[in-house]
Amino acid sequence: MSKKISIIIPVLNESAGINNTLEHLSGLIAVNGLPAEIIVVDGDQEGKTIAAIKDDKVITVVGKPGRGRQMNRGAALSKGEILLFLHADTLLPDDGLTLIAGACADLPFTAGAFDLAIDSERPIFRLIEKTASLRSRMTRIPYGDQAFFFDAGYFHAIGGFAEIPFLEDVEIMRRIKKRGEKIVFLNRSVHTSARRWEKDGAIKRTLRNRLLVFLYCAGMAPERLAKLYSIPNQ
Repeated sequence: MSKKISIIIPVLNESAGINNTLEHLSGLIAVNGLPAEIIVVDGDQEGKTIAAIKDDKVITVVGKPGRGRQMNRGAALSKGEILLFLHADTLLPDDGLTLIAGACADLPFTAGAFDLAIDSERPIFRLIEKTASLRSRMTRIPYGDQAFFFDAGYFHAIGGFAEIPFLEDVEIMRRIKKRGEKIVFLNRSVHTSARRWEKDGAIKRTLRNRLLVFLYCAGMAPERLAKLYSIPNQ
C-alpha cells in the first residue's frame, strides 16, 4: 500500500490564487491514485485565504503567522507518512506525487526537493532556473519554493522547522546536511509564479536573495534579515 502524502500549504493573502493551486493538486491526486490530504494553514488571524477555498475536502486552520510556525502547525495536524510543503503559488509536475512516493520508498529516506521552474517566458528566468538548480545541488541546500518533502517520522524527530521569522527553509536543510543525512533531488521541476521576481526585478531579487542567505550563513540573526526582506506576501 502506498504511503499517504500530507500536502501542507502555508498561506497569507493568497485568496486570488489558492483555488487554482488546490484544483491542480486535487487533479493530480485523482490521476495518480495516491492517498493524500491537503492542509492549508492561514497566517492571517481572520482566515481570509481559507474563507476563499471552495473545496470542502481541504483541511483548513488558522495558525500564528510565519512560514515555519504555519508549516509546523500543518504537520501537527497531518495523518500522512510523507509530508510535502508547498508554496501557494507553486504547482507540482504531473507526476510529482508519484515521484515523491518513489523517492520515499528508497530507504533510508529523510528529505527531498524538486528543481525550480519560474512561470514566465522571459529568457532571464531560464538563467535563474539553471543557476538555482546548480546552486542547490552543489550546496545540498534547496530553498522552500522547490517543494520540500520529508519522511514524517524523521521530520518530527528533528523538531520540524525552526520557528524563526525568515529562512526557515535554509535552516532546516543546513541542519539535515550537518547531520550527514541525504537530501534527494528529483530531476523534475515545480513551477512557481514569477510575480515576486517581476515585482522586485528579476536580477535584483535574485542577488538580494543570495546576499541574505550569505549573511544568514555568516551568522546574522533571522530577525534582522527579515527586516531586509520586507514584502507583503509570503
